[in-house]
Amino acid sequence: MSNRNIQVEPMVGHAVEDQTVEIVERKGIGHPDSICDGIAEHVSEALAREYIERVGRVLHYNTDETQLVAGSAAPAFGGGEVTAPIYLLIVGRATREYEGTKIPTEPIALRAAREYLTEHIPELSLGTDIVIDVEFGEGSGDLQEVFGDSGRMVPMANDTSFGVGHAPLTETEQIVRSTEHRLNGEYAATHPEIGADIKVMGKREDDHIDVTVAVAMVDSYVDSMDDYRQSVRDVREYVHDLAMEYTDRSVTVHVNTADDYDEGAIYLTTTGTSAEQGDDGSVGRGNRANGLITPNRSMSMEATSGKNPVNHIGKIYNLLSTEIAQRVVREVSGIRQIRIRLLSQIGQPIDHPHVADAAIVTESDVPLSTIEDDVAAIIDDELANVTGITDRIIHGELTTF
Repeated sequence: MSNRNIQVEPMVGHAVEDQTVEIVERKGIGHPDSICDGIAEHVSEALAREYIERVGRVLHYNTDETQLVAGSAAPAFGGGEVTAPIYLLIVGRATREYEGTKIPTEPIALRAAREYLTEHIPELSLGTDIVIDVEFGEGSGDLQEVFGDSGRMVPMANDTSFGVGHAPLTETEQIVRSTEHRLNGEYAATHPEIGADIKVMGKREDDHIDVTVAVAMVDSYVDSMDDYRQSVRDVREYVHDLAMEYTDRSVTVHVNTADDYDEGAIYLTTTGTSAEQGDDGSVGRGNRANGLITPNRSMSMEATSGKNPVNHIGKIYNLLSTEIAQRVVREVSGIRQIRIRLLSQIGQPIDHPHVADAAIVTESDVPLSTIEDDVAAIIDDELANVTGITDRIIHGELTTF
């Protein structure tokens, strides 16, 4: 074992599955906040790869301040129109020149943003339904220095901050995450009326789970109110069947609960996202690094998407702590719930956090003392290989929201 400061302790309070009330949320890929997260991260990956190709290393940058200003639209059965475009501003810092080599950071960012939107929100017409702009400044000298030199084996932390991860997911968490993933995946593949803006809220009280789903329907694939109502019923049935794959608890599914059929007020959109009409977005206001918003769990409020993958603790430690928690649960028997917290100090090596803390709820017949060495060894091993996270991020192997 190394000299890293690793603590293993019993968790205070009940495991989430044993709590009376549990609340879980996921904002789908078409939600305005998630659009900002997705574009910020895709731009980040593109910049990192371009830096490596041009100068052999990742340079200082961050794209985690991306903002979306909603447009306006006039949806209608059979197809409406966008009347004022969405405005997306990619904001951050990016190194434009290194040892005489110039890097076209703004064109790289624009290209990456357009690629992302074309793939994930195909109903948005680029340049007419959404306008994209880029404003990059240069990083401050002290932060560029902390970013480190290319010969250093382990980067120095860019900030004094922390990351949090936990495992395993509860039944409610699995239902909420899978609902959005599969609606925006296999279900949307055969139901084009489903827009990418899908928000899922799960609430468990004792042994009953309520799943509330908001689905932006795309007007060009919905010809009438009857079509719309049938689409809502189809989603409700699909989500209920999906939920029963994860739980034996009773489940009730609610879809587009703000609809008023008598008044004709329904969740009908032209582009499949509420960003077309009054719903702004910002990086970091949505899902945490594990893809969920979990008020029953400890969370870091750091935005993960768009941050530099080399030494930005808001990104690395949130992803790494989640990876550690998942690995511990896979490899160490007798754990009902684990929370990992990693705290950095600015300017210190990221493989030696100020503290790495594991809080655990064990099975009733498993004393913590019998597993704490195994847990600490996994944490130590993951920290020793922390730089591997950077490569996986750059190549899009880890999701950040």
